[in-house]
Amino acid sequence: MNNIIQGIASFQGNVFPGQRQMYQQLVRDGQQPSALIIACADSRVSPEHITQAGPGDLFVCRTPATSCPRPPTWSAASSSAIEYAVVALGVRDIVFCGHSDCGAMKGLMNRDLLKRMPSVASWLRHAEAAERIVCEAYPEGRDAQARHHALALENVVVQLANLRTHPSVAAALAKGSLRLHGWFFEIETGALLAYDGANGRFRPIAGADMPVAQDSSTGSRLQAA
Repeated sequence: MNNIIQGIASFQGNVFPGQRQMYQQLVRDGQQPSALIIACADSRVSPEHITQAGPGDLFVCRTPATSCPRPPTWSAASSSAIEYAVVALGVRDIVFCGHSDCGAMKGLMNRDLLKRMPSVASWLRHAEAAERIVCEAYPEGRDAQARHHALALENVVVQLANLRTHPSVAAALAKGSLRLHGWFFEIETGALLAYDGANGRFRPIAGADMPVAQDSSTGSRLQAA
């Protein structure tokens, strides 16, 4: 906790004084984030850091394994965050951000790791479709690391499909007022991949070129990665 306490002191003494006006404006005008980012709870994956966003720029929801359960097993926390972002804040973009070296995906591949974590095991059932895809559609000859990587990528696609079942999301997509994005952050290289719904593949984000998983023009054409 010492580092955290020192960080608070540095923020209050050195950072906030120079940004006081910005914070006061955020209170006066309210928040107007440009996007909702649903990211893994992994401490190494910070959406604000990856995107270099400032206060008020992003509405962030973090869950283990970056999961979005389908009804009727919705998580009250993640479902309410999605609903609030779409209905109250009017975000026009929702991003699912998976990542490399994901402990939750390792747990799916080796259930023995979950024996002492029944709550985690229960939550990971929402990613079992991705596990099934990898088990049945990927060559058995791949090593464990390659299969883990494939599982983490497939999970982003599966969760995007789950997200489309959320009533507020389905309505916004039908109106053409929302776009869905699937991202994958490679911790070890800093690379950020985005899912291109038009061809069912992940590709690097390059400059202003931002692949979209789904918008009013791509409809429901989500394909397996």
